[in-house]
Amino acid sequence: MALRLLPFRFPGIAGVGCAFQMALPARPGASQAERGNISLEAGSGGAADVEAEVARVMANRAALRDELGLRGLVEARQVHGVVTLFEPETQELCRVPGREADGLAASRAPEREMTGLMIKTADCQPVLVAHKDGSHIMALHSGWKGNRRGYPRLAVEEFCEHYRLPARELSAVRGPSLGPGRAEFTRFRQEWGEDFAAFFDTRTMCMDLWRLTREQLRRAGIPHERIYGIDLCTRSLARDFFSYRADRGCGRQASLIWLEGTGTDQTINI
Repeated sequence: MALRLLPFRFPGIAGVGCAFQMALPARPGASQAERGNISLEAGSGGAADVEAEVARVMANRAALRDELGLRGLVEARQVHGVVTLFEPETQELCRVPGREADGLAASRAPEREMTGLMIKTADCQPVLVAHKDGSHIMALHSGWKGNRRGYPRLAVEEFCEHYRLPARELSAVRGPSLGPGRAEFTRFRQEWGEDFAAFFDTRTMCMDLWRLTREQLRRAGIPHERIYGIDLCTRSLARDFFSYRADRGCGRQASLIWLEGTGTDQTINI
């Protein structure tokens, strides 16, 4: 099965792998739903045969795991909340994740190595976090509702408290997501409020979610020079990424971070 992956490595941090999945280009005139063959979430591709869709999604997850050389995948049922699971159990290729959360965190241990923490998005922001010595990692799903509740900041603060880490020793990367020119909110006052006015462009009615997330990570204590962004807008590049704003019946792409094992081949085939 063909997969498109965008790898990322944190500068100066060894032993941590990251990858952002891209969608396969659709044929001219096809909807995003018709690319459900690479979706990582059942029920998002609009398939009439649900059992066939579930089987296909499970095969997609297995292909992703094998392409990255991982032992397993960990995920949660994302609900646009502010809950982070620490040291979650591996539920390899499970049909429906058992626990609701929008963040996953793990520390280095033999049983954790080469297990990918997986976030699924289609315009929302995937945020991956790593400690400077490659010992602790976190993956966050932050949609606009998560940003509205300050989830990137809250998650980093909880991560640091849980593992007793200083935020200044962390690095973070925000993956492909809805860009500042396409994040339109015509009901800004009702949905956001004046506390977020500095991130809203009244001319275009768009929120700069990328800058907002960066600011929330910075307020949590991560140095600005350790905060990275992959500035690819999923809505503007709807041929390369699933975008909910482009097609509400679209699939979901994965963003993953994992702890590499000793002697791991760090090459990712793309």
